[in-house]
Amino acid sequence: MKKSNIYAPGDKRKINPEWFTNRVHMKDISSKIKSKEQDIYHVYFENGAKTKVHLHNGNQILIVSKGVGSLEIFRRFGANKTNFKIKKTEKISLKQGDIVYIPSNTLHTHGSTKKSMFSHIAINILPSKNIQYKTTWYESDFKSIVTKKI
Repeated sequence: MKKSNIYAPGDKRKINPEWFTNRVHMKDISSKIKSKEQDIYHVYFENGAKTKVHLHNGNQILIVSKGVGSLEIFRRFGANKTNFKIKKTEKISLKQGDIVYIPSNTLHTHGSTKKSMFSHIAINILPSKNIQYKTTWYESDFKSIVTKKI
């Protein structure tokens, strides 16, 4: 048994700023509690910040802990792995207490609104034993096209 607190100082995970549109902070919860079955992060998005379009090779659960944000789901068109068309198929408003399940290989983005900060706990469920959880990030216009893999 291992107890910790997500608001305790320290344990910030260094993140690649190319994966987000604005300032985002992340704490690695899974390392604090020594979790081996999933990666768990507390992610804080400043006003207007969101992830770039991405997908995961495992399932993901988001639990909104504060603020107002959204989750956008996209459909992919074309066989090219780095440059392809996209279409937004769903936009889900997220507020404190909401829980959302994102199946593996779902192209999506999530983050805050322009007027509100937003934070969530992300639980990245490992696809299977001895397979690393992987996120694939893309540069896009968030509307119709992906221009490259980041």
